Amino acid sequence: MTDHALDAASTHSRWNRALTPRLEVDPGDTVHFQCVEAAGGQVHPGISLEDLSRIDRGRIHSLTGPVFVRGAQPGDVLEIEIISLTHHGWGYSTIVEGLGFLKERFREPFLFHWDLLPHETRSLAPAIVPLRPFCGVMGVAPAVEGEFRTRPPGPFGGNMDVRELCVGARLYLPVSNAGALFSCGDGHAAQGDGEVCINGIECALDAVLRFHLHHDHKLDGPLIESAEPPRSIASDSWIVVESDADPLRAARTATSRMVDLLVRLWGISEIHAYILCSVAMHLRLSQVVNEPMITVSASIAKNILPERRLF
Repeated sequence: MTDHALDAASTHSRWNRALTPRLEVDPGDTVHFQCVEAAGGQVHPGISLEDLSRIDRGRIHSLTGPVFVRGAQPGDVLEIEIISLTHHGWGYSTIVEGLGFLKERFREPFLFHWDLLPHETRSLAPAIVPLRPFCGVMGVAPAVEGEFRTRPPGPFGGNMDVRELCVGARLYLPVSNAGALFSCGDGHAAQGDGEVCINGIECALDAVLRFHLHHDHKLDGPLIESAEPPRSIASDSWIVVESDADPLRAARTATSRMVDLLVRLWGISEIHAYILCSVAMHLRLSQVVNEPMITVSASIAKNILPERRLF
């Protein structure tokens, strides 16, 4: 077993199985990935909203890789063990016109800078947001030839934005090409389920990953073995419930109601409440059996905010 290091001097923002590997490793090896923030290092502390509007969006999801895992062949499963994830003390969240889950309510561009402590951020008072870093994008090269933007995820992994891909978790991906050709990036210091404003807390990350290989095991898509959350993450919650025949409409209504609740009980501005939902709120399907009505719940942990009574 060997330790390797892969810097972000060269990144890619397209999936393409024809990319030349930047590193070759053996199963059991560990790789220290340097991952720039999602826009390829174009966003930095102190950047203005005006400067942000001029970045090259074609570089979004600048990924570090690909890594060629020796012995990996189509039909195998690549296991990625997440050893450590370290942020650099700063992050940001944005609202982009025409994007986001509540794009009809929040139309104006907005930029929010976060100062990150080792395990929490107090930048959005009165909320104290616990940090649990992860890579929003982790994937292997797709099975088909060609060059593809990284925004859509797929059976190869990619832009999954699953917040459980944190330290201690294991990700299993089906291999479709010789060497698997693994890449990662799009670091988040924290994110809620839904990533509703279009961002979590976007940040640069140093990721230490160990690779394992399982031959001749059929897997149709990504599988995650999660790690138990720390006590600072687990908490009782405020939960907004919505039911609708359209699950997306129910989720949007629940999210909008949560924004209203944060404004009413804690005096947070609408725009900051929306960002807080994006980095700390969790959306889930609570029931799908009472068709045609589907129930969606949106929750925020009580320990994030000062104690309040509803009435």
